[in-house]
Amino acid sequence: MQVNNVRTEDGEMRKKTGEMTVSLGHRPDSPPLPLLLEVDHLLEEILLRLHPLPSSLPRASLVSHRWRRLVSDPGFFRRFRLHHRRNPPHLGFFDVDSHDLHFVPALDAPDRVPPGRFSLQFNEGDKFHLLGSRHGLVLVLQPPRKQLLVWDPITADQHHINLPPGFAGPVFAIHGAVLRDAVYAQHFQVVLVDVEAEDPHHSRVLACVYSSETGVWGDLISAPLPPMVPSSNRVVFVYPTKPAVLVENSLYWILDGDLVGILEFDLERKSIAVIQPPVDVLTKSKYQYTVVRTEGGGLGFLFVSRSQYNAQLWKRKTNLDGVASWVLERTIELEKLLSLNSGARVNLCVRGFAEDNNVLFLGTPIGVFMIHIESLQFKKLPDHTLVSCNHSFESVYAAGT
Repeated sequence: MQVNNVRTEDGEMRKKTGEMTVSLGHRPDSPPLPLLLEVDHLLEEILLRLHPLPSSLPRASLVSHRWRRLVSDPGFFRRFRLHHRRNPPHLGFFDVDSHDLHFVPALDAPDRVPPGRFSLQFNEGDKFHLLGSRHGLVLVLQPPRKQLLVWDPITADQHHINLPPGFAGPVFAIHGAVLRDAVYAQHFQVVLVDVEAEDPHHSRVLACVYSSETGVWGDLISAPLPPMVPSSNRVVFVYPTKPAVLVENSLYWILDGDLVGILEFDLERKSIAVIQPPVDVLTKSKYQYTVVRTEGGGLGFLFVSRSQYNAQLWKRKTNLDGVASWVLERTIELEKLLSLNSGARVNLCVRGFAEDNNVLFLGTPIGVFMIHIESLQFKKLPDHTLVSCNHSFESVYAAGT
């Protein structure tokens, strides 16, 4: 087939194939089309590296028509989210009301996300439990339906998943975590855990993994718990208001009851283990400790002293013989750092932890502080976030594009 270049009356270049003429949209006084495409490609690569705060792309769109066209493209925004999926900003928290899941913003203007932007309404009378949030996804348990809801607040996508058959115990005792696939961002996994009592002093942990790629649950995984304290007669359970923390390739939850420990689920090996905390927390307040990430990405345990107004940061290390143990990394003097009045004798309270930003939320007599564990930089949050810090929402969001 013969293809000829022809020029129209207005000077526009066209390719003519037989009777069909296709416009290339290029004028002689413009740069060559391949050069324009190359410039756009380079500009996209630069824009992808903007800080992922909500105001970054809207501000970039004001530079020129070309910049606005690039950052407003849905394909670019998907790439932008994917590029920053491991360093998303902390947008705020999710809190549970009687029949809705509402968002509590944590950033200041111009990055502050409106509270109603990410709210999720449930039918009146529907009971639900917020299990956690990760990689821009929110996991909700709906006990009456025996279902899980995986919700993406940015795109409003919802996925309803039936509970696996092996979880036949009380639905309210189930805990879980959601995470996006490491390679394909459109896929996700859900990990459910539960503690099943075999007799008053022996229990086992159940776990099961769901893959959105296959649409099915995997095999039921079971492991016995270590011997428990025989005198207190407290049921062992996964602590409901402490979400899982992802460290490297494992998820960690806090166990409470006759056995206080750290429940580990290895995502690669599909195995369960229980780790003893570095300090005796059985007689301590359950609000005073949390699993964290340490510098370099290892497993950490942060314990806040009720009386001394300090925090101990422990790190899990493995020696050359493969034996793991806890090492005290440092002690943080919270009284000096936050200018607290220890004479008030008011307890400090660990309110939550944002794993991607490595930020601790600490309740004090003068308000809630967010403290970056490595740098110790801190910020006092508005008073309305006092009861909303358990479930952090870290994600890439661009308003107004």
